[in-house]
Amino acid sequence: MSKISPCLWFDGEAEEAANFYVSLLPGSKIEKVQKNTVDSPAGKVGSVLVVEFTLAGQRFMALNGGTRFEYTHAVSFKIDCADQAEVDRLWDALCGNGGKPERCGWLKDRYGLSWQIVPNALVQYLGGADRAGAQRAMQAMLQMGKLDIAGLKNAYEGRSAA
Repeated sequence: MSKISPCLWFDGEAEEAANFYVSLLPGSKIEKVQKNTVDSPAGKVGSVLVVEFTLAGQRFMALNGGTRFEYTHAVSFKIDCADQAEVDRLWDALCGNGGKPERCGWLKDRYGLSWQIVPNALVQYLGGADRAGAQRAMQAMLQMGKLDIAGLKNAYEGRSAA
């Protein structure tokens, strides 16, 4: 178990967000929900203060800190995906209900957190032995929102999209 875990700041949405995130990935669960024992800027007595959860084996804490702070791209969470079906499922879930797609496999979810939804095959195409192919794959990736494995492969191999 790591001694370090990210703490995500929310304004009353910590439990909702934690439940959403753990619904997305195997090996995820809510560990503990701690309620406020006194009224404070973070909430009234009995409201949720902290949610400790595990997301795909990584520990997190969600804190209802009171005031809303905006997340930036300076910190994002990368999810390695085995195939296009996993990319599609996670992309759709995280972009849904107010999330925003961005370029190159990045998106912001409805809570403002930045995510990178990355197929494992990306490394194969960007780091392949064919340097010209890798450059074509990079150029293709730069034009994509959600990453498309077939499109990356076609670019790497010098084929136009079907």
